[in-house]
Amino acid sequence: MLDRAQRKIEYLRLSLTDRCNLRCQYCMPAAGVEKLRHEDILTFDEILRVVRALAELGVRKVRLTGGEPLVRRGLVGLVRDIKAVPGIEQVVLTTNGVQLGSMAADLAAAGLNGINLSLDTLDAATFHRLTRVGELADVLAGIEAVQAAGLRLKINCVPLRGINEADIPRLVALARQDDVQVRFIELMPIGCARTAGLTGIPMAEVRSRIEQHFGLALQLVGRPAGSLNGPAVCYRLPGFTGQVGFIDAIEHKFCTECNRVRLTAEGFLKLCLNAKDGLDLRTLLREGISDDNLRLALRQSIWHKPLEHHFTDAHDLNRDRRAMYQVGG
Repeated sequence: MLDRAQRKIEYLRLSLTDRCNLRCQYCMPAAGVEKLRHEDILTFDEILRVVRALAELGVRKVRLTGGEPLVRRGLVGLVRDIKAVPGIEQVVLTTNGVQLGSMAADLAAAGLNGINLSLDTLDAATFHRLTRVGELADVLAGIEAVQAAGLRLKINCVPLRGINEADIPRLVALARQDDVQVRFIELMPIGCARTAGLTGIPMAEVRSRIEQHFGLALQLVGRPAGSLNGPAVCYRLPGFTGQVGFIDAIEHKFCTECNRVRLTAEGFLKLCLNAKDGLDLRTLLREGISDDNLRLALRQSIWHKPLEHHFTDAHDLNRDRRAMYQVGG
């Protein structure tokens, strides 16, 4: 399936819930959020119907996100059902890791291909400060469970000025012996990131800090082969088993290569993280749209996917100003 820029759309980021068991500073306000009602989010049957339609149009990879996807009951069965959809080659999941200790083995058995774990620090006090309610020990137990289950592991860190600079080399060190990819992601100007007083660290500085700490030059690997891989540019340190990746969507736009769309928990198809335009699939599904017309509506909407994001344009009238947990992180 192609959009008007002739980009091949093969990747769906699917938000299962707006709920989360943490309150990370750059994602949610300290007081929490007004949660969606249960009847406002897509049922698993509705989700599977959309996934089947998109798979028939060429989508081959599904990433489950939130909020925190592990808090959605029945997740393991949903993973199994999505993996069984003809045409779906990969089902992966992004999580804060708090519940992975008890769920990793079942997720692997259900066919999950890999996990992206959000972890900004290896210091317990800093972790609690950033997440407001979380305990680092739970996440570390989750990492052990993921590795024991044989799942592919990527660790995502958002470098923040004055908060987790010291953790940059500590996190990279996780890739010394283990085949994990430690990725540093630019702080996105979305939702609470605007108001929490947080400042991101440029990726060039992150790379410099890594090389200075280890006394080694990062060796460019590039982007992994295959159209289903994400936008991270990967490097390797000599002697390390794993890799280090960098994702800087603002500093270095990769919109011309974007191959994804997003489905929010309440069933809205987002064509770009930055834009508020899209397609209200929940209404179409609940009004009884046929499978043929569902595919047609999806194809027509995706054809109009924005050519690029405009995060740096504060006056962009089409900008989606909701927080990341609301749009599918």
